[in-house]
Amino acid sequence: MNKVILMGRLTRDPEVRYSQGASGTAVCRYSLAVDRRFKRDGEPDADFFNCTVFGKGAEFAEKYLRQGTKIVVTGRIQQDNYTNRDGQKVYSVQIIVEEQEFAESKNASSAAGSGGFTSARPAPSAASDGFMNIPDGIEEELPFN
Repeated sequence: MNKVILMGRLTRDPEVRYSQGASGTAVCRYSLAVDRRFKRDGEPDADFFNCTVFGKGAEFAEKYLRQGTKIVVTGRIQQDNYTNRDGQKVYSVQIIVEEQEFAESKNASSAAGSGGFTSARPAPSAASDGFMNIPDGIEEELPFN
């Protein structure tokens, strides 16, 4: 079984290209920085993974993901190798993303990227019946209808 689950932040904006051919499938690539649980002096604090996602997932990434966005991806590890011009064998590992989703709210993401400032929109509050009141105008920010 080849299954991987990673949670981290995008190190750069996603790059999307379309394959040649009749269908023109979207192919998106981005890099994910994943914090290490245990940190030792002199060793890196994070690992960086190159991720590739195809089709509708690639279009989603292009539209909604940006550098610094915290996401969770599930997929598989794929190892590629080739021989470069100097005759040396080059190995690379990438994550082929099958699912991706946000790991924090948009407000938390923007607060992390803007030095701790939050938007002017009030936070949802709990009503007396135990359900959360949803602020007016939130429908405009949802990525679906």
